[in-house]
Amino acid sequence: MIKKEIETLVKKVLEELNITDVLVEIKPSNRKDLCDYQYDGAFSLAKLLHKSPLEIGNEILEKLQEKQSSMFSKIELLPPGFLNFTLSDEKINQILNKMLTNEKFSIELPEKENIIIDYGGPNIAKPLHVGHLRSAIVGESIKRILKYLGHTVISDVHLGDYGLQIGQVIYGLKKENIKIENITLEKLEEIYPKISGLCKEDEHTKEICATITKELQDNNKEYQEYFKKIKEISSKDIKRIYDYLDVHFDLWYGESDAYPYIEKLTPILEEKKLLKESEGAKIIEIKKETDTKEMPPLVYQKGNKAYLYGTTDLGTIYERMSHNPTSILYVADKRQALHFESVFRVCEKIGYKKNTKFEFLGFGTVNGNDGKPFKTRAGNSPKLDTLFKEVKDAFLNSNEKNETMKESDLDILVNAIIKFADLQNNREKDYIFDIKKFSEVLGKTGPYLLYTYIRIENILKNEQQVEKTLNNKIYNDVDRALRIKLLELNDTLKYTEKQKLPSILANYLYEMCVNMNAFYEKNHINKLSEIEKKENWLIILKLSNKILKEMLDLLSIKIPERM
Repeated sequence: MIKKEIETLVKKVLEELNITDVLVEIKPSNRKDLCDYQYDGAFSLAKLLHKSPLEIGNEILEKLQEKQSSMFSKIELLPPGFLNFTLSDEKINQILNKMLTNEKFSIELPEKENIIIDYGGPNIAKPLHVGHLRSAIVGESIKRILKYLGHTVISDVHLGDYGLQIGQVIYGLKKENIKIENITLEKLEEIYPKISGLCKEDEHTKEICATITKELQDNNKEYQEYFKKIKEISSKDIKRIYDYLDVHFDLWYGESDAYPYIEKLTPILEEKKLLKESEGAKIIEIKKETDTKEMPPLVYQKGNKAYLYGTTDLGTIYERMSHNPTSILYVADKRQALHFESVFRVCEKIGYKKNTKFEFLGFGTVNGNDGKPFKTRAGNSPKLDTLFKEVKDAFLNSNEKNETMKESDLDILVNAIIKFADLQNNREKDYIFDIKKFSEVLGKTGPYLLYTYIRIENILKNEQQVEKTLNNKIYNDVDRALRIKLLELNDTLKYTEKQKLPSILANYLYEMCVNMNAFYEKNHINKLSEIEKKENWLIILKLSNKILKEMLDLLSIKIPERM
């Protein structure tokens, strides 16, 4: 909002100086003691106009001062050419009053898109572990942010349900003579690692499991019955975990659901002459002349006629195109980047990329304090149930008062600890998950944000609030700092959407909470006798908490009744 207003004003001034067709970008200041916003375009214009940045800056400043805009209390030029803008109290409160009364805080909504987002992606017959966290948490947040900004969004968990692990599990069940009706979740979790390990040691067993997988894909009746039972039991447990994490999907499709569409896609590929024979397999060449590194072909069908992940992804895309998506997003481990680049190149050859943008949103690993992937003491990736318990125990041990909390509130805290620990980090980076550190109420943690909300909510409950708009006054430095931070919401959401990085929003909320707590510490509202000042401060706190609550929901973080 305000950033765009300043950019429009500067652009108009540049046009008056006969400077056109240049990008004008106003940035929030990193030095709030100096100004609120800054323009450094004089440096790039200096090269264009063969003048010094200071000379160009002075020309722009003179034109701005001529306009005497009530938007600013001060505009100044600092060497070697920075233009600094300080907003007027009147302008700040004018925008805040719009945020108070308009839906979604008067943020600018982008042009509506039709988006499909693929995240989650767990394999059935395996317990969810720490490695499954980021896809669920990051994907859910991106989905919620996109929906909040007005896009139509379809989410799909895309289960791994037709790969070699199913053949391995079926082999193990049959080997132990376990009837279909006697299959349990515990048995599945026991059999998979056992047979998976055996396949690594014994090539013959691996071949048998591969044959079972292929025959399952060819609709072998017996194997299909095993598969249905395995998927039923495993999906139920996967949903239980996702429900605990408050992660939800519109579609629960899997690789198996892609097979009818592979049959429809294959003739299209043949017509376009994209399929080639190679040692009995069918491949699609995707290498480009501009490639600087090896780009192997996508294997569409193996020599034994079995399909791989790339093929099921293409079959899934064939179905997704019926929804006329403007974008299809994939939230997955960044180590799958080559796989998705291969799939996207095939989509380009088919023609799917003419009207649809395909985007891979890769994420890093969750590491322990040793910098290696997070493990249990036994050296395994902990099951999510185990992680939840460890986090809950750490929070309970951090303060003896926590033991009096309701179980439902504890579960909310566990979610907040895990999610904010993840989302405050750029998804593309690995990060260290320190249970003790992230369970503290002080510091950059989920509990700190929730504590801030509850703290402010208690003030609002204990004070009689009058529904009024803000006057044109700002009363002290922490008051102003909080109001300026609230103005940044629009640009924060805009940038979060553009980059698909929930960390931008998460870090904004942390900074906002720091401002809210500083406001609370300095301005003792309950002791205040000045009615007008008190009413204005209550309005600011109410708006702050409303923003905090709605934005936490976009991070899939709920608020407990008490802490």
